[in-house]
This record gives sequence, C-alpha cells and structure tokens, in this order.
Amino acid sequence: MFRMKTPLLISIVFAGFSLHAAACMARDHIDIVGSSTVYPFATVVAEQFGKATRYKTPKVEATGTGGGFKLFCGGIGVKYPDISNASRRIKKSEYLMCRSHGVDEIVEVKIGYDGIVLANSRKTGPLALSRRDIFLALAKSVPASDDSEKLVPNPYRTWKDVNPALPSFRIEVLGPPPTSGTRDAFLELAMEGGGRTFKWIDALKKKDKQKFKSICHTIREDGAYIEAGENDNLIVQKLEANPHAVGIFGFSFLDQNADKIQGAVIDGVEPTFDAIAEGEYPVSRPLYFYVKKVHVGVIPGIDAYLSEFTREKAWGEDGYLSDRGLIPMPEDERRKFRDDALKLRILDLDQLGH
Repeated sequence: MFRMKTPLLISIVFAGFSLHAAACMARDHIDIVGSSTVYPFATVVAEQFGKATRYKTPKVEATGTGGGFKLFCGGIGVKYPDISNASRRIKKSEYLMCRSHGVDEIVEVKIGYDGIVLANSRKTGPLALSRRDIFLALAKSVPASDDSEKLVPNPYRTWKDVNPALPSFRIEVLGPPPTSGTRDAFLELAMEGGGRTFKWIDALKKKDKQKFKSICHTIREDGAYIEAGENDNLIVQKLEANPHAVGIFGFSFLDQNADKIQGAVIDGVEPTFDAIAEGEYPVSRPLYFYVKKVHVGVIPGIDAYLSEFTREKAWGEDGYLSDRGLIPMPEDERRKFRDDALKLRILDLDQLGH
C-alpha cells in the first residue's frame, strides 16, 4: 500500500517544485493583463514599482476585461498571467472557469471608481443626453412610438430623431467590443438605465429578466454603433478626425485628453472627478484587479507590487493615481482592500452572489 502511494506523493511534491523552479528560471517579472481602463493606472504603478524596488518593471497588457480573465483563468504557472485588471467585478462564470483550470485561490483588490463617458470632439458643441436618449439611440429594438408596449427595429438615424432637442448629426458611436468591461458596465448602467424609463420594460426586470436583458443589452448592428477595439487612444484620434462622432470610454481618458474632447452631460450631470466621487454621475463603476495567490512568492515581487498599488501615495486622495483620473475610494474602503491585498484574502464564490 505504501509503495503505491509513494510515486503519487513524489509526483505531487515534484510538480510543486517544478512550478517554483520553472517560474524562477523562466520569468523574473510580473505579467499583468486585462482592462484597457485600468491599464494606465497599472502602468503608472508598474513604472513606480520598477524604480523604487529591486524587482523588474511588470509587463502590462490591455486585453480587455473579458479577454484578460480568459488568459488569467487559463491555468497556474509561468505561461499564465499573475494579475488580471478589470473594469467590472469578476463574473461567477469567470470564477468557475478559473476553478475548472486549477486557479482556485484568487485575491480581489478593488482600486477605486471610474465614470463611463460619452465624448465628442471640441470642434463641435457638447452633448446633453439622458440615459433614455442613449438607449433609444443604440438599442437594436426600441419601443414603438404608439405606446403599444411593442418593440420595433431601431428607426432612429440622427440624434435629433431620438430627441428634438439634440443636433441633427447622424448617430455614430465608437465603443468597446463585447470582451470589454467598459461595455459590460455601459450596458448595465446606461442602457438598462435608459430602458427602465419605460415602465413596461422596467417591469420586465422582475417578471422576465431574460427578456429585459435582451432588450437592454442588444446593441444595434446597422452601423450606428462601431466596435473600436480596446485602444481608447485610437478612439480619441477618430473623434478628432470626425467631430460628429461620439466615443465611449473611461473618465481617465477624457481627463487626459480634455484639450481635444469633451464629455456629454448625462441626466443633467457633467462627468467630473467630484461628481463621480460623490456618486452623482449616473454612469460610474468600481475598478478591480485580481491576483493568483499561488503565484505570490514564486513570481518575484507580486507582494511588493500589491503593497505599492495600495499605498496612500498611490491610490489615496492625493495619490499619484488620482492625478491620472482614478477616483479614490473612501478611506475605510481603502483600508479594507489594502488589508485584504496584503493578507492575500481569498475571494469566495458566495461573495459574487447570483
């Protein structure tokens, strides 16, 4: 009996040793993937980390939130990323995907807040939109104009068609692809928010959640919405070239390009740092990153990177990340997530809800 168990025991120990040895030999830097919105914040922290510590500067890639989780959840070891940035919370399905590939222990770190803006070129006038306007402009099917509680294929071609108070520009919105956390948050906050201004659609949220989601989350495919990839800087360039187009991205990109573009007022609120921080701006969301606990202590410097990111000098009210557009969490929330990060507390499936 002992002889049968011994090879298994040796193989398990050897597998653990091989992972540690391979990691040390094959990779001496942290690999980070994920959200294009979190990318500039993670890049700044990585650069600061590289200068201030003995470790190499982490490699940061903008793959989109969904794309990042696919890579992150692929497995354990040097072939797979150590950290995945996210512009929304990890989904239960993604958590289970991680588990199915042996990624069992994940540390969740909330880093702050961000607003999703609809922006256009400063070469033309600013827009003032409601979430209802946004829904009617971009949904594949919209309520019929006869109040019959029926849906019709989206007939609106210009912003003026949607709302007579808006300009007669053709609806042309450059937005993120389905792999983007910004798109997920935009659908939930802006499109659902607009759809729910119709009482019968709002009622569907409780009566028929699947139909409600289908109505509010299905974007039109007739050219009014253009998937512009994960490169938000490219969207800014396209807005400069086409002053009548509108782009969707995180507040930090508006903040960094305020000389070129302007954010639309949404439901009467401008997308400003203070409005997002105080919860007044209606299209705002939390930002995160996720860490493989098993990689800490194997890939050099992960614990030091967590310490750097969660320092007050980084993510605090007067930290260098707020200068880049990150909206800091309240002090007690920062304290909680720093403690979670430094103690490597594991995210539990029950915390993700339904």
